[in-house]
Amino acid sequence: MLNTIIGLSDKTRLTIMAVVTLLILLIVNSQIIIKESIVNNGDTLLLRLAPRDPRSLLQGDYMALRYAMTGEVAQAAKSAKIDDGNIIVNLDPTGEASFVSLYEGQQLTETQHLLRFRKRGESVRLASDAYFFQEGEWETYSNAHFGELSVNDDGFAVLTGLYDQDKNRLGDKLH
Repeated sequence: MLNTIIGLSDKTRLTIMAVVTLLILLIVNSQIIIKESIVNNGDTLLLRLAPRDPRSLLQGDYMALRYAMTGEVAQAAKSAKIDDGNIIVNLDPTGEASFVSLYEGQQLTETQHLLRFRKRGESVRLASDAYFFQEGEWETYSNAHFGELSVNDDGFAVLTGLYDQDKNRLGDKLH
């Protein structure tokens, strides 16, 4: 196949490169639009953070996050023998989410929302597991106890901020 590509004219190779580049840009921009839509139109919920790794000195100023409910989700997913899906979370009056069960098509109450998860090995990912912040702002975010997520009706979530133990926003809003 490589010989076939090498034998193409310069104009054909240039056209192929342009089409591939255009496709990549379309895919990336569609993902950006989807995530912006979730942030702007999604419901807000707070997930309690579990003890986390300290900031990374190699990758700049960011905090590695773990969500407290991932252990419960991992156990439920293991029992059901599934690696990807949605969970049901219930929001308390302050907006904090707690794990209810795996979603199997059941009707949700007014205080319940879907949240997408992916299980890889023994770890579960609910949303972004890293929060990047401006250099020198570590002290601002070091007391984070909650991750703020915007979530759409299908359970797809975007991390939009961090909160302290009293549920006060830390730092600037991302959007």
